[in-house]
Amino acid sequence: MADNEIRDVFIVGLRNAHAMENQALSIMKPQLSRIENYPEVAAKLEQHIRETEGQITRLEEVLDGLDEDHSTLKDMALSFTGTMAAMGHTMAGDEILKNSLANFAFENFEIAAYKSLLTVADAGGFAAATTALQSNLAEEQAMAKWLDTNLAAVTQKFLLLREGGATAKV
Repeated sequence: MADNEIRDVFIVGLRNAHAMENQALSIMKPQLSRIENYPEVAAKLEQHIRETEGQITRLEEVLDGLDEDHSTLKDMALSFTGTMAAMGHTMAGDEILKNSLANFAFENFEIAAYKSLLTVADAGGFAAATTALQSNLAEEQAMAKWLDTNLAAVTQKFLLLREGGATAKV
């Protein structure tokens, strides 16, 4: 593949990652605003929202370094779909469980996206982007691991709250 084709693939991937991170924010922020009975989940979401904002900044810096910009249209489209997905779970009696499962799936999607971008960066000689992409990947892996490790505890707490008659949605 010609260098300019690899560059094009890389730029599209970076723009997609930027939009993906905006989508992540549009999913996590509504979840955070609704959590009452799961302070440990709220604290982790708050932390990851800050990390995600940092990831967006890193992606913008990489794009700037390549004299490129992010795609506002992609950002808006994926933010909208993220908001709709988050709203869809609010009507479920097991909202916290649906959110936990969806978040785990989304984190793994992000991990795959960053692994792919790192491969393209390597193939195209975009070494200047590697540190930023590896940082984003590490944060996504840490969040996915936390979600994986805590899924059983969140599920058990949901069951206890529900058994006690409390609203266990969030």
